[in-house]
Amino acid sequence: MLENLRISIQGIWSHKMRSFLTMLGIIIGIASIIAIVSTIKGTSEQIKEDLIGAGNNTVTISLYDGDSTYDAEYGMSSSGAPPLLTAEQKEDVMDMEHIENATFFYTRTYSSSVYYQNTAFQGGTIYGIDENYLDTCGYMIQSGRGFIQKDYDELRKVALVDSNAAENLFSGEDPLGKTIEIGDDPFTVVGVVQQSDSYQPNISDINEFYEYYQSVIGTVMIPDTCWPIAFQFDEPENVIIKADSTDNMSKAGNDAANILNQGISENSNFKYKADDVMERVRSLQKLSESTNQQLIWIASISLLVGGIGVMNIMLVSVTERTSEIGLKKAIGARKKVILFQFLTEASMLTSIGGIIGVISGIALSRMVAKVSGAPTAISIPAIIGSVLFSMLIGVIFGLLPSVKAANLNPIDALRSE
Repeated sequence: MLENLRISIQGIWSHKMRSFLTMLGIIIGIASIIAIVSTIKGTSEQIKEDLIGAGNNTVTISLYDGDSTYDAEYGMSSSGAPPLLTAEQKEDVMDMEHIENATFFYTRTYSSSVYYQNTAFQGGTIYGIDENYLDTCGYMIQSGRGFIQKDYDELRKVALVDSNAAENLFSGEDPLGKTIEIGDDPFTVVGVVQQSDSYQPNISDINEFYEYYQSVIGTVMIPDTCWPIAFQFDEPENVIIKADSTDNMSKAGNDAANILNQGISENSNFKYKADDVMERVRSLQKLSESTNQQLIWIASISLLVGGIGVMNIMLVSVTERTSEIGLKKAIGARKKVILFQFLTEASMLTSIGGIIGVISGIALSRMVAKVSGAPTAISIPAIIGSVLFSMLIGVIFGLLPSVKAANLNPIDALRSE
């Protein structure tokens, strides 16, 4: 085997230009495939990041009344009183497999019940949050402080605002220590929070803007124990869970929703449903990949052309080395020895072309990313598969010339000169 490799490398090196031109089809094909696969993978990751953020792994589980989310701001539903979560259900969700953290909170949107002096907080969101909300949703304290346990235990009327709400409500004033009215009750702002960039979706068009409109306007938060003080009656809670990985988001969200729906009648219009963002991610990824896979098939044509080139040059090599083959057979070389020698040379030729193609493909994907701004991500399986595939091409297209060389009559081969 080592001797075959040595002879193959020697043969390729002795005809450098011819060998390179033979490899060119393989190089172009492999480079194109690597670049396309890298773009597909990069686009898939970008889609995932655009929709769910870079690794926040959070799933929102909302209470639905029929086909739409339940909104306590509109009063009692025609379906009756909404279900309330029990402490046991919350503990069961927290103890679930694949869930790192979970938060249970109240929420109202488009709230006109929040005021600072004569400024109304129109179009934003107000939350009644528990101790886990900031950590689960990736909020950091920008100034002031967060809620402490005494705020919950003693029903302190304190509030947090995010930077957007601070700007819209206080118009550049320092919000710390300011008093805002929620309902008819005064709440003191004790902190300003900011959500980490990795938890924020990238808003690239008007539809995505409307989807995340409330977070753009701003957010006001109060302790969940104070929610009945501000809004006078019990309301159902929504849930956000944090999965241990992006791949487990769908399963964890659906399993948690099943726990929350325990005790709700099957005939009830009320149901907790997980916002399966990953399903939307997979749909968009599938659409992107199906388009790019057609490009891979087109790029594969150059591999076919490259394989034909390998077959052609190996036939030429057999013709050139007819007397050498005859001499080897005359001194006892068996058919399989000759066969494996030429197969090894063909495989070596395409393997070198594959390696050069991989390097070229990586460089090409980087260049495309830099010029067009399209995201790319190098796929190790694609690299390994490309090299192995190029070796397979050498075996397939080198088989005919190798069989021809192995079947040469030694007497006719020696007389060929």
